[in-house]
Amino acid sequence: MHRRTLLHCLLLLCLLVPIAACSREPGDESTLDRVLARGILRVGTEPEFKPFESKNEHGEFVGFDIDLVRELAGDLEVELEIVEMAFPALIPSIRQARIDLAVSGMTATAERAKSVSFTDSYFETGLCLLVGADAGIESADGFGDRQLAVKQGTTGQINARRLFPNARITVMRTEGACVNEVVTGRADAFLYDQLSVLGASRAHPKTTRAILTPLTKEPYAMATPHGDAKFVTRLNEFLTAIRKDGRYQTMRDKYLKDLPDGSR
Repeated sequence: MHRRTLLHCLLLLCLLVPIAACSREPGDESTLDRVLARGILRVGTEPEFKPFESKNEHGEFVGFDIDLVRELAGDLEVELEIVEMAFPALIPSIRQARIDLAVSGMTATAERAKSVSFTDSYFETGLCLLVGADAGIESADGFGDRQLAVKQGTTGQINARRLFPNARITVMRTEGACVNEVVTGRADAFLYDQLSVLGASRAHPKTTRAILTPLTKEPYAMATPHGDAKFVTRLNEFLTAIRKDGRYQTMRDKYLKDLPDGSR
């Protein structure tokens, strides 16, 4: 190497080393630190999942998860900003730092854990079937090649082919659309969580029935940026605290009184 070139390289290296030493990757700082510095906790949710998150007649966010994150914001002494979005957009929005965490009745799965980190579970239920009243379906066994509705991006869609290998599967964007497929007879069943299936069957007693036997285990958890151990630890401390001081039970009594077998 030419002597002048070597000197130029050494000089450039000396200039770059301090920069590298002082710079930090965006993931190096915990989301918790950014939330506390900002004074705002941004939580993503899709408000179409009663009793966990929905909107009332005044357009206000209500539900178990909404009360949960309000308590969390209070514990952190920050303001709460709820960001409404479609369920499939939640994980990409965490990865793009558009939101700080997602709380939307989301099941902690191994596949999702490749993209985000999860807290301890705060509720557990299972997938089951909402079936047409005249569909002649008494259990998941022998479903065959019937028509099955699933909601896009949910564990119902993820597990449908494994649970019902021969079914004809229709993917819909919303829970309401899936329920309507069963109500109108365009689908024989809808694969979804127990509480929602129970609620749908009560809302449409003449056209649907609930088969509440759980086909999976669905642990709901808060989703955070991947690998942010500090934030997850703080959130788990919060979940432990509200179980001990009674706030968790108060929310369960308010929203989750009528639980099917397997939900807890």
